[in-house]
Amino acid sequence: MSERPYRDWIGAVVRLLESMQASDADDPLDLEDGVRRAVDRILAVKAPNKVMLVGNGGSAAIARHMHNDLVKCVGVRAQVFFDVPLLTAITNDDGYEEVFEQPIRQWTDPGDVLVAISSSGRSENILRAARAAREAGADVIAISGFDADNPLRAMGSPSFWVDSHDYGAVESSHTILTHYLTDRAAARRGR
Repeated sequence: MSERPYRDWIGAVVRLLESMQASDADDPLDLEDGVRRAVDRILAVKAPNKVMLVGNGGSAAIARHMHNDLVKCVGVRAQVFFDVPLLTAITNDDGYEEVFEQPIRQWTDPGDVLVAISSSGRSENILRAARAAREAGADVIAISGFDADNPLRAMGSPSFWVDSHDYGAVESSHTILTHYLTDRAAARRGR
């Protein structure tokens, strides 16, 4: 998509957003119902519980931005696991596959929510984080793209998926979705 003129590229992203699909594990949901469920889960988080967010690369940037908006605009306790010394210690000693799983296992409580963002839905460290969060009693909101059968998509309740293999388009869609979720949550909080 990057060789297209700007308006064509934007149009393609808009069409991708309009075709975004929501599901609860493997059960299809109306997109608006998926959004409502995600916002309900986020707003149900009360101290000492928290919303945790994970992603790699561009998805990490999206997770960090959503974290900022959850804390500042929505007033929800939120946590990301992007501390460089911790990341490098776990990666060096145990492998990148465990970089989110270990802190999730240590800090997740029943009633927490994990927002797991992965363009491909196949990043092993994100899948391990989602499994660890579910095992600890947390809800998982999954945001992915690429293949419809990606494993992360089946782990979310709700899950959001966009049908594209273009990283830029998938990440743009995920950015807009996460803004929309936090804007809806902030509006419901009267902020």
